[in-house]
Amino acid sequence: MTIRTLQAQLADFAKERDWEQFHTPENLVMALAGEAGELLEVFQWLTPEESDDVMREPDRARAVREEMADVFVYLLRLADVLGIDVAQALKDKIETNRHRYPAHLARGRADKYTVLREHR
Repeated sequence: MTIRTLQAQLADFAKERDWEQFHTPENLVMALAGEAGELLEVFQWLTPEESDDVMREPDRARAVREEMADVFVYLLRLADVLGIDVAQALKDKIETNRHRYPAHLARGRADKYTVLREHR
């Protein structure tokens, strides 16, 4: 299934319920942030080990899947409403990051690209 197909299904879903009126960019961004917060809540207070094993616990695994789907829903709706080709935007960002984080400088480091430049 393609991203465009998913966006069309989401647009149809919203249209059938007359929800398009609520799907303004501002509302979609706020909903996206809210759902990202709910995903974060699943991981809140977990130890690093528990976080690594989150998908082994059925209730948490279900919550992670559901919240990730919710984040994806709002991201896809926002991209559709704004006319952004999210797949192309991702490809462009990967290329940008390839230049910002050259492998020979970034390997094994979590520094921001501005810090990496200082170590050239």
